[in-house]
Amino acid sequence: MRAPSSALLRDLPVLLVAVVWGSSFLAVQRVAEPGTVVAMLVLRFGLVLPVLGLAAWPSLRRLRRAEWLGGAGLGLVLGGIFLLETFGAVHTSATNAGLIISLTIVFTPLAESALARTPLPRSFLAAAGLAVAGIALLTGDGGLRAPASGDLLVLGAAVVRTVNVLATARARAIRESDTLAVTWVQLAAATLVFAIVAPFAGPLPWTVASAYGPAQWGWLLHLSLLCTLFAFFVQMWAVRTTSPSRVSLLLGTEPLWAAVFGITLAGNHLGPLALLGGALVLVSTEWGRRTASAPRPEAVPAEREPAAV
Repeated sequence: MRAPSSALLRDLPVLLVAVVWGSSFLAVQRVAEPGTVVAMLVLRFGLVLPVLGLAAWPSLRRLRRAEWLGGAGLGLVLGGIFLLETFGAVHTSATNAGLIISLTIVFTPLAESALARTPLPRSFLAAAGLAVAGIALLTGDGGLRAPASGDLLVLGAAVVRTVNVLATARARAIRESDTLAVTWVQLAAATLVFAIVAPFAGPLPWTVASAYGPAQWGWLLHLSLLCTLFAFFVQMWAVRTTSPSRVSLLLGTEPLWAAVFGITLAGNHLGPLALLGGALVLVSTEWGRRTASAPRPEAVPAEREPAAV
């Protein structure tokens, strides 16, 4: 039997990943404005790619042409996720962004079930309905108002995340590829798109970088080193030392931490009904995680799922 202290040591790094991912929405709001989102993304991943590239270099040299193309194609989808999440995060509250993006947990089994034409358990469908009700209360701030543009952008990111998970699971070109190498190709392709678009989307990346003060650089490094590099390597380690279901359960606490950071540090104020909506989202996504049983013929390793913003 595994000693409790040993289990705790294995769980703690994964839980820390959920914590830093939960903080990422607040971090984005500290370093980006609507006009600097693309430039910030160039800086964020420009800091990550050299370090990740050094670690991946031996595997990158062995990649075949099809693997490069497959990884680059998925990188375009990943770039769309980051653009939607980041633009959404600067147009809504950190709490809303963190809770809405968690709907990927509900969307993915629904999409898999539709593709496989296999019905889901009624309990999962009930959880999905509860999640929709929770989002309606949360984004309407307890009323009947239409969601903010940022809420809709983050919701779109959750949909594209689902597409990315399904596409990665079915991409034959990279099925047996080294995870580290393919991840580098994906991030490099997304960053290249950001760099090409940046001159037409606002200030250039180096202009934004020169305008950052110590606090903004701290938040940017937090996004690059903790929310991206640290999170990726911990996931790679975790799926080899503990069960995937345990990793998934711990990472599933991300929206809870997003709410904690949004309310305590960002000063997000939620009315009683909006608080109820947020609670419903947390409960329903966890319920859905535990009850979904849609077939996953090509299950996606945890480290290949897109990181948080």
